[in-house]
Amino acid sequence: MIEDIKKDARSRMSKSIEAFQAELSKIRTGRAHPSLLNHITVDFYGSEVPIGQAANITVEDARTLAVTPWDKSMVSVIEKAIMTSDLGLNPSSAGTVIRVPMPPLTEQRRKELVKVVRELAENARIAVRNIRRDANNDLKTLAKDKDISEDDERRGQDLIQQVTDQSTDEIESLLQIKEKELMEI
Repeated sequence: MIEDIKKDARSRMSKSIEAFQAELSKIRTGRAHPSLLNHITVDFYGSEVPIGQAANITVEDARTLAVTPWDKSMVSVIEKAIMTSDLGLNPSSAGTVIRVPMPPLTEQRRKELVKVVRELAENARIAVRNIRRDANNDLKTLAKDKDISEDDERRGQDLIQQVTDQSTDEIESLLQIKEKELMEI
């Protein structure tokens, strides 16, 4: 029973970390990365789809993305979707290829993005702590119902704490990497 609670907590914590990583990938650094455009959707023959399903996104150089639509008639639609997105990008099309240059980030904008990243990290830590609380409550319920002993409850709480510590350490390391990436010029 304790092992089941630990496995459940570990899987829920890893999902929280994955969600945190997905949020981090949306935050633009000065460097071009195909995942920057993942959340942008385009009208592709009557249905809204992510831009990655309507075009091939590649990194041309450190500061330029190249977007090649599968269908030549989609060039203007994709270009407009990128332009109207919240990323502040200015794409330019050259025939069938849309080039998206990444403007350099100002020092002030970099600091704002670091604050956003820290807030995301804190939200991920809170999610992990909530999962720990739920797992510990499950252990207390088992002990109260006399399904496990108090010693087993204590050992279970220690195991849950170890999993929690590992998860928060992973969140912290992801935060440090992203902060360093943002402050890099």
